[in-house]
Amino acid sequence: MMPVDIDAVTALLRAVAQAEILPRFRRLRDGESWEKRSGAVVTVADERAEAALSEALAAMLPGSAVVAEEAAEAAPETLDALNRPGAVWVIDPIDGTANFSEGKACFAVMVALVVDGEAAAGWIYDPVADAAAVVERGGGAWRDGARLRSAAPAPEAEMTGAFGWRLNRDKGFSGRFRARTYNKCCGFDYLALAEGRTHFAFYRSLKPWDHAAGQLLHAEAGGYNACVDGTPYRPGRKQQEGLLLAPDADIWAGLADRIRRSLGI
Repeated sequence: MMPVDIDAVTALLRAVAQAEILPRFRRLRDGESWEKRSGAVVTVADERAEAALSEALAAMLPGSAVVAEEAAEAAPETLDALNRPGAVWVIDPIDGTANFSEGKACFAVMVALVVDGEAAAGWIYDPVADAAAVVERGGGAWRDGARLRSAAPAPEAEMTGAFGWRLNRDKGFSGRFRARTYNKCCGFDYLALAEGRTHFAFYRSLKPWDHAAGQLLHAEAGGYNACVDGTPYRPGRKQQEGLLLAPDADIWAGLADRIRRSLGI
């Protein structure tokens, strides 16, 4: 049994988005967005939403830790909680902040509950569409009450994928597929994967707030995923190779081999 009420967390994400994110969408004023040390964009909406989510989620599960994107930027040691026993909330207050700051409706709020190092539940909320995808380990993946199913296996020429510029530049790899998607928002990528609209995705950067919820959503929707070295993805594990998500293990193996050769990993 989950230690928290799945629906209560969904309601919290909706309330925080309505209070802190949507009122600022396409209404950011001067000085309300800036670059972090990493060079990525952050806004006042990210900070306000993260603070509200962190406080409420910690109170919802006494004794739990919180790993949140903006706080981890300032204090990277908070990531260590993911490798200790117990429950940890992983929060991305606005995934796709660059899109948000440019007024593009392609951003999401993502939360995962990690227990003893593994994702146990996850939430991906699209504030503009007011649509929530939720997942519980062993309980399937759902979006607004409808069961999600990942894409069925297909010939390479019919597959679409989400992957970075280096693989896209390798036409021997990217030219094998029907299309490449590029949302600049992992949350939207994971929704497309779990709904069967995209066949596969590959990520080199594995920040836990970008992938903890989505990786579990994809797996519970019937997909197969692992790091390209063959090891399972873990939110807190350092120096793991890129994460590959595919319709099944056979397609995963073929894609992983081509990716390793293309990138030299």
